[in-house]
Amino acid sequence: MSDPLANALNVILNSERRKKRECLVMPASKLIGQVLRSMQLHGYLGEIEYIDDGRFGKYRVQLLGRVNECKAVRPRFPVKADKISSFEQQYLPARGLGTLILSTSKGVMRSDEAKKKGLGGVLLAYLY
Repeated sequence: MSDPLANALNVILNSERRKKRECLVMPASKLIGQVLRSMQLHGYLGEIEYIDDGRFGKYRVQLLGRVNECKAVRPRFPVKADKISSFEQQYLPARGLGTLILSTSKGVMRSDEAKKKGLGGVLLAYLY
């Protein structure tokens, strides 16, 4: 597995398309957990539970049926605060629909939060 974040988002998207109620995302990492929490705060996911299996760990994610598309961005582009809007135009289907997820110096956050705080970072994923 070359990109665990891309794998986790594909598991979520495939489970959503099959109308599943929940899915297991593995292996677990801090970055994946923070991306999932960001998706949860924006209303795309329900409960997220970490399961320690003694090896890599897993996340049990409750699906709400609100994810139409979620993909990891490869390569992970560095984005300045004033250029976030151009990447939103590139990856999102319409203005105000969906969000970008960035890794900033203040943690993982959505693009609207990063714009408010004036932070740039590394583009991780997009979802709508």
